Amino acid sequence: MKLTSTVIAGLLIIEPEVHEDHRGFFMESYHAGKLAELGITTTFVQDNHSLSEEVGVLRGLHYQLHPHAQTKLVRVISGAIYDVAVDIRPDSPTFGKWVGVTLSAANKRQLLVPQGFAHGFCTLEPRTQVLYKVDAYYSPQHERGILWNDPAIGITWPTTSPILSQKDEKHPLLKVAEIHF
Repeated sequence: MKLTSTVIAGLLIIEPEVHEDHRGFFMESYHAGKLAELGITTTFVQDNHSLSEEVGVLRGLHYQLHPHAQTKLVRVISGAIYDVAVDIRPDSPTFGKWVGVTLSAANKRQLLVPQGFAHGFCTLEPRTQVLYKVDAYYSPQHERGILWNDPAIGITWPTTSPILSQKDEKHPLLKVAEIHF
């Protein structure tokens, strides 16, 4: 596995070793021992899987409050997404900054999103499937979000008119969002 740091501490891109031949490919998408050798010792407890039928489906920006904050390991098993993580740790020097990475079935990259980040993605291809591991169970009482197009954050999404859930249309701006990590 290859680990690449981003401009925000703790937000990491993971590229698995892929063995390809005329039949297709084989890879270990998750290997706790190899990740531990790279310094990632997170214990994941739940897998989440989403299917987005159309290009331009935007899911996010989501997070959970302590004591149910989540680290996520995100990958795409079909299609492609523009995956975004926003640092919402109040004491962080990169508070309010974001990183966007293209994850696809073709590039097989994964994004490790630590606790203290809001996370979202926009589909780039139809019928995109996203699979991600989390280290804390889903807790509806602790679920929060930030508006996808908050001008103070300034994310450059690949669409200006995304397909959103009713919930994602109504998230607050970062300056008034409930955050504590």
